[in-house]
Amino acid sequence: MKKNDSNATSRTNWSALESLSDEDIDYSDIPPLTDSFFERAKLVIPSNEAKNLVEIDSDLIQWFKLKGENYSHLINEALRQYIQVEESP
Repeated sequence: MKKNDSNATSRTNWSALESLSDEDIDYSDIPPLTDSFFERAKLVIPSNEAKNLVEIDSDLIQWFKLKGENYSHLINEALRQYIQVEESP
């Protein structure tokens, strides 16, 4: 990347894009996501330290998602409880 590339003004018509409704967006070039995609998918959550990543199997994520929208909080709570059990005498 050249030094001046990051300073270039975008030629994108942002007003036109922002005015599009969901129905007006053409998704025809995007292949559908199948069940097999989600079976193989892994959720990677960056931690506060950029080098540390957590991989959580898709079946575990699905189970927590069934419990509600706050599933990431539930995952954190489950991990905290595990630590408490492991650290108790």
